[in-house]
Amino acid sequence: MVILKKINIVKNNYDFDRIIKNNRAFKYKHFLIYKEDMKGLYHFGISVSKHICNAVGRNKYKRQIRDIIDDYEFKDNFNCIIIVRKSILNSNYNEMKEQLDFCFKKIGILKEQ
Repeated sequence: MVILKKINIVKNNYDFDRIIKNNRAFKYKHFLIYKEDMKGLYHFGISVSKHICNAVGRNKYKRQIRDIIDDYEFKDNFNCIIIVRKSILNSNYNEMKEQLDFCFKKIGILKEQ
């Protein structure tokens, strides 16, 4: 288990905009995932809209997604933006974990084991 460190987080708004603008989204039930190939470490950015819930709820979903991300070993050389859709309100943690597992395998960012 690797804890998502500050060095592996996309924080800047222009980075979010660049990744979203220049890449196609992988759409699956509760998530839109944008992946950008690059050199260096992997980075994740998580976005939960104000239209979904209040600040407490947004932070809860981001915390849960970070916890799910920590359970995986990833390849290097990519940036990934995860945008949460409103349908997330009808799911629980285990469903989120299953869906993100499927998405990570589909876009090919997991290390081979």
